[in-house]
Formats: sequence, C-alpha cells, structure tokens
Amino acid sequence: MSEHLGPYELLSRLGSGGFGEVHLALDAEGRTVAVKVLHPHVAADSGALARLAREVETMRRVGGPHVAEVLDASLEGARPYLVTRYVQGRPLSAVPVPVADLRLLASGLADALLAMHESGVVHRDLKPANVMMTEGEPVVIDFGIASALDTLSVTASGAVVGTPGYLAPEVLEGKHAGMEADVFSFGATLAYAATGRQPYGQGPASAVAYRVVHHPPDLDGVPEWLEPLLRECLSTEPGARPTAAQICARLGVAPVSHVRHVPPRPIGTPVRTGDDLTTREWRPGRERYRRSVEESRARHREKVRRRWLIGSGLFVSLLAAAAREPLPEVALFLLAAYTLGVMSDAGVALFSHSPYQRSRIIMDLVSVAGAAGLCFGLAALFSTFTLALFAGTALVVGIVFLLSA
Repeated sequence: MSEHLGPYELLSRLGSGGFGEVHLALDAEGRTVAVKVLHPHVAADSGALARLAREVETMRRVGGPHVAEVLDASLEGARPYLVTRYVQGRPLSAVPVPVADLRLLASGLADALLAMHESGVVHRDLKPANVMMTEGEPVVIDFGIASALDTLSVTASGAVVGTPGYLAPEVLEGKHAGMEADVFSFGATLAYAATGRQPYGQGPASAVAYRVVHHPPDLDGVPEWLEPLLRECLSTEPGARPTAAQICARLGVAPVSHVRHVPPRPIGTPVRTGDDLTTREWRPGRERYRRSVEESRARHREKVRRRWLIGSGLFVSLLAAAAREPLPEVALFLLAAYTLGVMSDAGVALFSHSPYQRSRIIMDLVSVAGAAGLCFGLAALFSTFTLALFAGTALVVGIVFLLSA
C-alpha cells in the first residue's frame, strides 16, 4: 500500500544515500517526482536543517536540462524532505565505461556546472553516482545538499559528506571549499567516464585521499582534446582551475542562463498549478513540461490503436489478396469484416471527447481505403502462392512479436 508524505504519494524506494532515502512519488496532480526523505540523524540536527532551509531558496533557482531542479521542500515535522524533478535513467557509476559519447557527457556536465554556479550553488558532492544518464544526456542530482548539511554534528552522525577520489584537496584538508571544488569533482568524474578507472585509484578512503592531495591523477586513455582541460580541473591549487564559464567556452557549450526566477514561497507550501514552480517531469530534448497522467495514458492508447489498425490492415490485405483468385467470396468477406470493424471504431470516436477524435476518424477512413487498395494491388502483382506465403510469414512474425511483448 502506498504511503503519503505531505501532498505526495510515495510509490517505491529508489535508493538511499548519506543524507536520506529517495522515493518515486506522485504529486497532487499525478505527476512523477523524486522525494528525498532525510535520515533521522540528519532530521534531528536543528542546525543542519536551519542551514538547509536557508539554502533551499537558492537551490530552487537552479534550472536547466542537465540538473534535477528542486521543486519543493518541507523541513519541519518528524520527516523532513526535499522534492526534485524525477530523472528516469541510470547513474553514470552504473553504465558501461568508457562512455561512448564523451563529448555529449562533457558538454552536459559543463552546462550543469554553469547552471549551479550562476545561481550561487556549490554541489560539493559531484561524482558518477550523482550523475543520472537519461537518453544519452547527463542530469546532475543532489546539488547543494552536501554543502548545506556539511556541519560537524551531521558528519559525526555518520553521513558521508563527499566521496574520496572526487573531493577536492582543499575539502579533504578541511580548508574553505567553494566553486573550485566542484570543478575538481567535474574533472574527476569526466576522467572516470573517459577511462573507466578511478582517477586516483582504489583502496581505503585514507589512501585515496592521500593520493588526491599528493599525487597527480591517472589520465592515461583520456582523449587528447579533453586531457589538458581535465589536468587543469584536477590541479591541487584551486586558483589554477578554470571556472565553469571557461570550461563551457573550452568545450564549445553556448552560455545560456538557466537561473530560474522563482517567487518567494514559504518552505512546505503546496505547489499549485499555474505557479512558476510546478512539479513537472522534463527530459532533455523533449517538451518542457510532462503531460498529466490521463493525457499520457490517452496518448499511449492512441499509439497502440494505430499500430493495431495498421498491422491488422496489412494482414487482412495479404489474406484477401491471396484468396481473391481461388476464393473471391472469402476475400470479399475479409475486406467487409475489416471495414465494419474499423468503421465501428470511427463511430465510437465520433461521439467521444478524446483530443485525438479527428485524427482517429481520419486514420480509420484511410485504413479502410488503404486495405482495399493494397489488396487489389498485391493481387495484380503477385501469385496466390506467393501471397499465401507472405500471409503465413506475417502471421508467424505477429505471434512472435505478441509473445515477446
């Protein structure tokens, strides 16, 4: 049975990290979101929550195709949580490496880095596990959380604020860490994606941290066009690293501002349709906002109906063409039965309120005319034996397709 947390219906647990458990959820309007419920030891730290509350308004300003935007938050009560855009895909740490399209990954990560830094947000825990790969595009998740919750009490409670091998030397040494630390993590993440190896090797966390501070990274196998940039990003001196804007310029990424102008809203106030900040799912390269659940279901039903309409029309045409010469009555019966079925569907569509009503009726009429025309055309071009062979093959392929589906 599903569980509710505020206005969100928790559907399934997606994973757990140092700060909380992530759940796939539905908002009040049925759209998918990701809800991060903070661990009890984090929720018990009032100082950490106060700092996170101050940072959330800044985090909400970060937008763009390569970041999972913060949509909502409720940091009061027994179970504080953050709500972000749900990104369907697998983390970079779980996909085959080296990555095939490294330029696309590098450009997307650079764009995400610029979007965060333009808004004044430091990720502080950028690593392959926090980069979701969806349709070949990277999307950065969990930005700002590690930075906001980096307090002594949270760290002492067992939360891991960062991952050795991807943390900058100044972070490991306890020095001030700003946006330059994200640039280091960007370089280490890309190095892993380019080579399939951890840039500072594996082993105990202390050993990896020592290599980060005292040894150069392992960049063997990094393409020539990328190696100089990564070497600069992984410099032990923060001032020697390029900025996010300079990285974008080096990679040829157009500098587009992704800062979201979000009106002030009390933390935990339910999001309403029409607000600038709505819980919508967005995939790179597609429409800005995801359709509602009912719209998506209607669109899926229409797609399935069209496939069946075309497939059955082709099969009936083959059978009718094969039977036309030896059994003309059978051929006529098949075409008549198909026409009756399709026209009944058109009649149903005529009285429905579906947004696909017009296209559905047109598709039905075209299918009837197309089936009849195809039948006579095939009968004129091929022999009865050949058409029967085609029909048998189509039947076998259709059965195999249904079984596999």
